[in-house]
Amino acid sequence: MKALIALPFAASLLGVVALTAGAPSVGARQTQTPGAQAFAACRACHTLPAGGKSVMGPNLNKLFGRKAGAAPGFAYSPALKASGIVWDAKTLDAYLAAPTKVVPGTRMVMKVPDPARRAALIAYLKAETK
Repeated sequence: MKALIALPFAASLLGVVALTAGAPSVGARQTQTPGAQAFAACRACHTLPAGGKSVMGPNLNKLFGRKAGAAPGFAYSPALKASGIVWDAKTLDAYLAAPTKVVPGTRMVMKVPDPARRAALIAYLKAETK
């Protein structure tokens, strides 16, 4: 009889242990690079993986070396299509600093004014969009 009472208790205890064994502690945080942290704000509009959806902005896979306004499946502004920009670290740096100044008429209005944050973001994009 004692075994029958102890069995449900042991099962529930094992379930609690199994649920909490791999869980991070309450105060634990996942460490992110500065570039990943900078991209967090971009994630609302852009995706990175190959075949990723275009959302409010285009998918950024294979961004470097691509002509601005040329990724398939996204309706770019006429201004960006006509800009003649080919994305590299230098053009992306200027664009992220002041998109509407670099390409008047672009729909992207989010800026990254801090040069260090832009550099981290560009390095992150280079690594993540190959």
